[in-house]
Amino acid sequence: MLFYKITAALALLAAVACGASDAREYTLQGQILTIAPDRMQADIKHEEIKGFMAAMTMPYKVRDAKEFADLKPGDLFTSTLVVVPNDAYLRGVKKVGEAPLESASASSAPSASSGFELLKPGEPVSDTPLVDQDGRKRSFASLKGSTVVLTFIYTQCPLPTFCPLMDRHFVTLQKRIKADPALSRVHLATVSFDPVTDTPPVLKKHAEQLGADTARWTFFTGDRDSVDQFASRFGVSIARDLTDPKNITHNLRTAIIDPEGRLVKIYTGNEWTPEQVLADLK
Repeated sequence: MLFYKITAALALLAAVACGASDAREYTLQGQILTIAPDRMQADIKHEEIKGFMAAMTMPYKVRDAKEFADLKPGDLFTSTLVVVPNDAYLRGVKKVGEAPLESASASSAPSASSGFELLKPGEPVSDTPLVDQDGRKRSFASLKGSTVVLTFIYTQCPLPTFCPLMDRHFVTLQKRIKADPALSRVHLATVSFDPVTDTPPVLKKHAEQLGADTARWTFFTGDRDSVDQFASRFGVSIARDLTDPKNITHNLRTAIIDPEGRLVKIYTGNEWTPEQVLADLK
């Protein structure tokens, strides 16, 4: 019995140690732009996170609302960014000052959504020329006849709760669609807005890593301006650093498009679940 208890304790310690080794920690310094009413998430403009990602503006969450309790838009802070395989959050948030909020970043190009009207349910999706993971030139209209679930990513996106989460959700959708004959005419489409990096060979390798069946799940890229305009109609906002086009600040949008190529629904951000999309598809 004593041997069993010792063995069990050692196994537990090993499991804890293994879990801890999966976490990566980085110093994040930035400015609060907005804070969600429940204080669990904030839009943050941050400096370069050395060894992890370039300076960006994007939402970050905390696991304890007390972390943001005393902060307001304009406050400057330092914190620890904790990145685990399927999540990322801030810990140890500490205010260090405050500064006026800028109306727009001087180092970024204008948002891709500027000047383009958002699609409304029932409106046709534009027939944008694209290139798939096999290097074939195709228009978005090539997917007509299928109900399409569409999302936007770039493969170098570092935060597991952003583009990688969209990938994981689509992996789940693919499995569920394959298993349900009623969903046999559903097609998945992922569009990269980083054509500099996400060439067709890169997208093909990305698809293979995800176990994507490209008969059911197509990865697209294309001319940067055309992709940006296409994405903007769904509410995707893309801003690139003028000195480094691979430094991309963006939001998330996922959409359902009917077999006639008309918009059905848009999901904002990363709060949607595969189960919610499957229910809407049915």
